[in-house]
Amino acid sequence: MEKANTYDLSVILPVYNESANLYLLYDELIKNLDIVKSIEIIFVNDGSTDESISIIKSLAKKDNRVKYIDLSRNFGQQIALIAGIHKAQGNRIVIMDCDLQDPPSLIPELYKKMDEGYDVVYAKRSKRKGESIFKTLTAKLFYRILSKLTRCKIPVDTGDFRIISRKVADVLIQMKEQQKFFRGQVAWIGLNQTYVEFERNKRQQGKTGYSVKKMWRFAIDGITSFSDFPLKFATYLGFVVSFVAFVLMMWALYQRFIAKEYVQGWTSLILSILFIGGIQLISLGIIGEYISRIGNNVKDRPLYIIKETNIDEEKK
Repeated sequence: MEKANTYDLSVILPVYNESANLYLLYDELIKNLDIVKSIEIIFVNDGSTDESISIIKSLAKKDNRVKYIDLSRNFGQQIALIAGIHKAQGNRIVIMDCDLQDPPSLIPELYKKMDEGYDVVYAKRSKRKGESIFKTLTAKLFYRILSKLTRCKIPVDTGDFRIISRKVADVLIQMKEQQKFFRGQVAWIGLNQTYVEFERNKRQQGKTGYSVKKMWRFAIDGITSFSDFPLKFATYLGFVVSFVAFVLMMWALYQRFIAKEYVQGWTSLILSILFIGGIQLISLGIIGEYISRIGNNVKDRPLYIIKETNIDEEKK
């Protein structure tokens, strides 16, 4: 049986090696959340190797509004978000990062915007401060490509920073797939959604936990979760290659039996084999990515394991 919601607002903060930012983040949150009667601040420690969990526990001792979920290892930021949503008891839920690039001062505006009848209000970046040209350009390119490939409209120039209603949170909890892509899942739900623009700040302290490898994995998860275009692309590519191979075959037969002009050798043969073989490997890789996702979901393993938490009650 689902328990009644206890708070007006829950704030979920996935944490990975953010010890340098946590005290300042806490102060900024408290300063900007006085518009809400009752709140809970949920830190989800995603296998940090620094002093993050110790700092979070010290905050929880002096402020009973501070909750924490300490995961058994690093499961990834998207899984940490869902872990927080599973435990959140607020009628409305704010999702944001811990590096202060998402300003807590925007939360009151998001909260008030939701009063106009929206189920989701996301923060749209009008400017990204302190980020490299490479990251800015690749992010813009990725979101625009993803928007074209998917059947649901995923907003561009946004991250996970947003406020969602309890209705949206309950639907997210029902989504059991292992490879989470939070902003795509929220867009897929639909309902009434809008945005508030803001200038994203540069990171206050520390280094980002998103390496190029993690960003690539994140992009693959986003595309394969909400688009079957890669599979269709492999099919279309197969038809194109087959057509090119047929034309080459006709040309080779013409040269051999009609024109009587041909040079024996292996260059054209090797090039054809390498070309067709490369296309086959690409297609198999695309298919394998989807099969891998199916396999992971069929195993039905838990999304995460909680090592320790100070949240006593659970949503059943």
